[in-house]
Amino acid sequence: MTYCLGLLLNDGLVMASDSRTNAGVDHISTFSKMRVWEKPGERIIVLLSSGNLAITQAVASQLDDQIRLPGGEKRKKGSTLLTVPGMHAAAKLVGEAVRKVYDNDAGSLQQHGADFIASFILGGQVKGGPMRLFLIYAAGNFIEAGPLTPFFQIGETKYGKPILDRVIAPDTPLPEAVKCALVSMDSTMRSNLSVGLPIDVLVAKTDAHRVFHRRSIGEDDPYMMGLRKQWGDGVRRLFSQLIDPRLDE
Repeated sequence: MTYCLGLLLNDGLVMASDSRTNAGVDHISTFSKMRVWEKPGERIIVLLSSGNLAITQAVASQLDDQIRLPGGEKRKKGSTLLTVPGMHAAAKLVGEAVRKVYDNDAGSLQQHGADFIASFILGGQVKGGPMRLFLIYAAGNFIEAGPLTPFFQIGETKYGKPILDRVIAPDTPLPEAVKCALVSMDSTMRSNLSVGLPIDVLVAKTDAHRVFHRRSIGEDDPYMMGLRKQWGDGVRRLFSQLIDPRLDE
C-alpha cells in the first residue's frame, strides 16, 4: 500500500508521497514514488504513483525513454514531458504510457492472478500556462483538480482525508499546506502500517517553473517528530475539552 497526495493552491503546488512497499509482512522495501522532470525557468512536472510497483516503474521508464530517444526518433515519436506545450498534453502523455504498459503486461499479470493496479497524480506548470493537477487512472484517462476540489489522493486515502477537507482551500499558504500534508501523512501512517517513512515532499511556486523546496523526511527528522507530538497532544487536549454527553437512564 502507499499514500500520495497533491495540493493545487493559488501560491503553488505541494506534492507528498510515502516510500514503503510491501509484499507481505516479512518483505518491506523502500522505493520513492515521486518523479520529477524539470527545466528551471521553463517547466516543472511531478508524478506520484500508487499501485503495482512493476507497473508504475514501467510507466515512468516509458516516459524517460521518450526523452532519451535521439533527435530524429524523438520527432517521429512525438512530444516528451520536456517538450509538451502544456500540462494537459503532459497528462495525455502519461495516460498513453499507462495504456502501453497495459497492452504489454496486463495479459501476463492476469495469467498469474494479478490485476493491473496503478494510479498517478500529475502536477506542474509549463511556461505560458497555469499550474495544474491531474489524477490519472489505470485506464489512462484522467480528471483535473479545481477550486472546489483542490487536492487529489491515491493509495490509502481514507485516514488522511479529514484534515485535508477541513484545512485545504485554494488560498491556503504554502507553509500551512505542507504542514497539513504532513499531518495527513502522519494520520495515515498511524492507522496503517503499510504506509511509512521516508516521506518525499516537493513544493513548486506558481510561475517560478522550478522546484522551490524538496526534501525526504525520515524517522529522525526533528520537525516531523515535533509535529507528530504536537498534533497528538493537541487532539487529546481538544477532545478532553469537548462537552460530555448526558447519559441519563
